[in-house]
Amino acid sequence: MNSDKPSEPNYEQPVAYDAEGRPLYAHPPKKEKLAPQVVHMSRPAEPIKPVISAEAKKRHERSKRLYPTLNLTESEYVISAVRRHPIGLIIPLAIGTMVIALATSLLMNYDSFVEYFNIVGKAADIETVTLPILLFNVLVALGMFIVYYVYVNNKFFLTNESVIQEIQLSLFSRLEQTVSLSNIEDASYTQTNILQTLFNYGSIRLSTEGDETTYRFTYVANPKAHLATLNNAVEAFKNGRPTESPEA
Repeated sequence: MNSDKPSEPNYEQPVAYDAEGRPLYAHPPKKEKLAPQVVHMSRPAEPIKPVISAEAKKRHERSKRLYPTLNLTESEYVISAVRRHPIGLIIPLAIGTMVIALATSLLMNYDSFVEYFNIVGKAADIETVTLPILLFNVLVALGMFIVYYVYVNNKFFLTNESVIQEIQLSLFSRLEQTVSLSNIEDASYTQTNILQTLFNYGSIRLSTEGDETTYRFTYVANPKAHLATLNNAVEAFKNGRPTESPEA
């Protein structure tokens, strides 16, 4: 039985030959697909460590000894440690001292106090109020210690690689912020009133690239000098130059 459906041409067979006997095809023969080439790249298991100079090692060891709480890299060392100006403690400590002095004065002159206000009964007995007043003084003194501890433990460290800010939020709460010198876009200081100018303290402000985060450290003694040191460290780090270390 003949079929009207034409047969598909066989493109693998030549349809003619040229004068030199080379086959001619009606359709180019299919080419074999080449297997994809795979190139294997390898890298060392550990990155090559940068060469650290003897001077940098010496400064690093000194910084680790002086500031054991800081997490420094092998080549990192502290250039300056910025602490808060003591003027920020004057008002809270003065108020606490005044309150304790008044409570103690009341206890020592309680007989006169009872007579003046004509207090009678058990409240007139000094033994009744002695323990409460002493406990009150202890609580006020404890509050003064907490204020002092939190204030002096807020610190700002400048290293040859980063800025580290230790923030003491409360007696048992602490926060540490680290900013690479390469990310610092702008640094400035402010002195906003005559008191800050007279006693030479103020605030240092840092802004970073990308996320535009702002860091501020207040009650900095001699902020202009610290800002100059910071700007020099940032410029040296970004240009690959060694940084001078006042702490060395």
